[in-house]
Amino acid sequence: MTNFKNFCAPALIHKALAAIVFVASGPVLAQSITMASTTSTEQSGLFGYLMPEFKKASGLDVKVVALGTGQALDMARRGDADVLFVHDQVAEEKFVADGWGVKRYPVMYNDFILIGPKNDPVGTKGKDIVQALQKLSAANGNFISRGDKSGTHAAELRYWKLAGADAAKGSGYKECGCGMGPALNIAASSGAYVLADRGTWLNFKNRADLAILVEGDTKLFNQYGVMVVNPAKHPHVKAQDAQKFVDWVVSPAGQTAIAGYKIGGEQLFFPNAAQ
Repeated sequence: MTNFKNFCAPALIHKALAAIVFVASGPVLAQSITMASTTSTEQSGLFGYLMPEFKKASGLDVKVVALGTGQALDMARRGDADVLFVHDQVAEEKFVADGWGVKRYPVMYNDFILIGPKNDPVGTKGKDIVQALQKLSAANGNFISRGDKSGTHAAELRYWKLAGADAAKGSGYKECGCGMGPALNIAASSGAYVLADRGTWLNFKNRADLAILVEGDTKLFNQYGVMVVNPAKHPHVKAQDAQKFVDWVVSPAGQTAIAGYKIGGEQLFFPNAAQ
């Protein structure tokens, strides 16, 4: 009589080994890269829309760490990121020139806007950001600065300098050391002015009495770039997989995906890799 226990054992062992092979080759070992990026791209909702599209195309996961651009660049210098997606072109070009990045690629743009109370007590409304900041400085108007070395903060400081008020922004000027969403929340709760990127503003729900007061100034142009971290500096960087993301996001497929992200029918970012 055949021993049922002995008969089944080889089959059970075979199935168990097959299961182990399946697990080892499945999602447990799924490839991923780490991206250091800005709070504006994260809080605008762009990455929640974009990354699933990239995964469909490549099979790669992207772990996004959203920081101010300055902090994102520092993270990459430490070798804690594989790719950067940020918006401070001067700082980005220096990053590459210093050997930390392989090459900078332009990806997309939108614009900065000055947000403030609808009744605009300082009278900033118009198209001139420099004139608006001069009025805020003279009136000691309440202004919330991100103060976090982000791309938005760097742009804001450039505008204050152009306004001749970089050292005298007025007693109403406050730094929060925070991301774009929290800065908008503080402005909404305190009736203050704040410089924001349009993408985060369009995705921002807690507007209270805030409105766009200054827009359309060519100086408010906001360009984004993407770079692979240089593996010559940090050999553990997943440069090949990171380059797959760069190649995709500047390709027609990636650029079309960026253009397709809208809120309330309004496009948040405008692809310009080809330019």
